[in-house]
Amino acid sequence: MQYEPIKRSLGRFFRRSPFLKKIFYLLLDLLLLRSWHVRKAIRSISPHIPPDSSVLDAGSGFGQYSWRMSSLFPGWKIKGIDINSEWVAECNEFFSSTWRSARAIFETGDLTQLAGTDAYDLIITVDVMEHIEDDEKVFSNFCRALKKDGVLVISTPSDKGGSDVHGHDEDSFIDEHVRDGYGKDEITNKLKRAGFSSADVRYTYGKAGSISWVLSMKYPVKMINRSRLFFILLPFYYLIFFPVSFILNIIDVSSIHESGTGLLVTARK
Repeated sequence: MQYEPIKRSLGRFFRRSPFLKKIFYLLLDLLLLRSWHVRKAIRSISPHIPPDSSVLDAGSGFGQYSWRMSSLFPGWKIKGIDINSEWVAECNEFFSSTWRSARAIFETGDLTQLAGTDAYDLIITVDVMEHIEDDEKVFSNFCRALKKDGVLVISTPSDKGGSDVHGHDEDSFIDEHVRDGYGKDEITNKLKRAGFSSADVRYTYGKAGSISWVLSMKYPVKMINRSRLFFILLPFYYLIFFPVSFILNIIDVSSIHESGTGLLVTARK
C-alpha cells in the first residue's frame, strides 16, 4: 500500500493557508493514536529537562510535533530535520508566518548523516525508524548528538503486528517500511550498543488502539488508494467513526499493555 502519495496530497491541500495548516495539525493530533502517546511521553519528560532545552524533531514530516512542542514549551529551541525537502520548505514557510517562527527551524537532512555532538536535550523520532535500513547508525548518531542525561523518544511499530503484519508470509501495510516492526529486546539491545545507558520500552496500540487504527487509518487509506474521490467522503466517514476512535484512543493511552502493535521507547544517554 502506497502511503506517501496520500500524505503528499493531504499536505498540499492543507498548506493553502496558515488556518488550514493549523486545522490539519489539530486533526493529526486527534486522529493519530501515536501522537497521543508521544505527547504523554513528552509531558512526563519535560519537568526533567531544562526549560530552555534544545530539541531535535528527527524526521519532522509535516511538523505537527514541533508545532505542539512550541506551543506547550515556549522556551524550547526546536530543530526539525527531514529528508523530504518539500515538507521542510512548507514547515519553514508556515512557522515563519506565525509568532512561533523563532522557536523552530527546519532543515533537509539524512539522519544517517546527522552531525553534532552534545547538541540536544531531547530528540523525538516518530514513525521514522521503520523506514531506515541502517538504524544502528542513526541510533549512534542520536546518542552522540544528545547532551549528557539527554532523552530520546521513539514511536515505531512493534513485531506484534506492527505495519499490519501478523505472519511471516504477510507484507507490510505500508510499502515504504523497510522493517515490519521491532521486538522489545531487539531495540533495547541496539540502543545500548549505540551508547544509551537505559531504555524504557513499552507497548502501544493494544486491543483498543488496534481497533482505532483500523477505523481511523487503515480503512480510509485503503479506500483512498482505490480512488482519490474518497477524499470527498472523508468528512462524512469520520463524522461516523471518529467518536468511536476517540474513545478507543483514550482507553489505549490510559492503559498498560502486555502486547501491542506499536512501541514507545524512552532512552537516556
